[in-house]
Amino acid sequence: MNIDPYLSDRTIASYRTYLMLERALSDNTLCAYLEDLSKFLDYLKPTRTDYCHIDKEVLSNFLVDLSELGISNRSQARIISGLKSFYHFLMLEEMIEEDPTFLLETPKIGLKLPEVLTLEEIDSILGVIDVSTPLGQRNRAMLEMLYSCGLRVSELVNLELSNLFLSDEYISVIGKGNKQRLVPISQRAIKEIGYWMEFRGEFPPKKGEEDILFLNRRGARLTRVMVFQLVKEYAEAAGIKKSISPHTFRHSFATHLLEGGANLRAIQEMLGHQSILTTEIYTHVDMKLLRDQVNRFHPRNQK
Repeated sequence: MNIDPYLSDRTIASYRTYLMLERALSDNTLCAYLEDLSKFLDYLKPTRTDYCHIDKEVLSNFLVDLSELGISNRSQARIISGLKSFYHFLMLEEMIEEDPTFLLETPKIGLKLPEVLTLEEIDSILGVIDVSTPLGQRNRAMLEMLYSCGLRVSELVNLELSNLFLSDEYISVIGKGNKQRLVPISQRAIKEIGYWMEFRGEFPPKKGEEDILFLNRRGARLTRVMVFQLVKEYAEAAGIKKSISPHTFRHSFATHLLEGGANLRAIQEMLGHQSILTTEIYTHVDMKLLRDQVNRFHPRNQK
């Protein structure tokens, strides 16, 4: 695979790890993403454009070339998905300040619904955690917050004690674009945080990490990869066969709210979606539920 020489081995290795662990991509998809990235970087070479300093015009021209070569919509969508993933990774690693793929549109190829856990599956995952240990209690509190508050994993690991307003039953979350939002927190999550706080003092925080809510053994905030590995471990122990990640708890949070009758705008606010269009994917999840109900109970469908 001919990866651009301007990409350091360390960056390539970190991106590969991100795709494997946080995105949970299959080996075939991972290889396809890296191959597509290599092709894009080859496209940039004649223009002497650094991959960290491209704009939407460069990306649009690249996609026009793909279309003129007869590349299918499905393949174009995969390439765009790979580029979005790469530049999202660069943003997370603070290697770039703005994501040039943010407004890039993907060809229509049909909707793929996010994986969703049932409440029983979530309870079974939480139930396998050994809360007799400090780290076990920390992990249970983290997973409960992922589900109860619909947090992104980056929001979870960066959550600070000063963000908690537990007596008023809400937390302050710093999301994408450094935007603040207020999210209600359940009594169950408040209880789990209280249990964790009884143990947190056993992990003296490193300098600069004093306000971080969830600490690792060394007194530092957890990484996104660590949370992903914990979710995988507990899901496997609970016998969950679905392919899940920390983001699955966020999807489940939104879906369960919608199924319970919550307003789509309210869900948008709690998730921190800039556009209601992003939130509307959950209406498709809900429509599937409604269709199942109609098929089961409508008199026209009774044999």
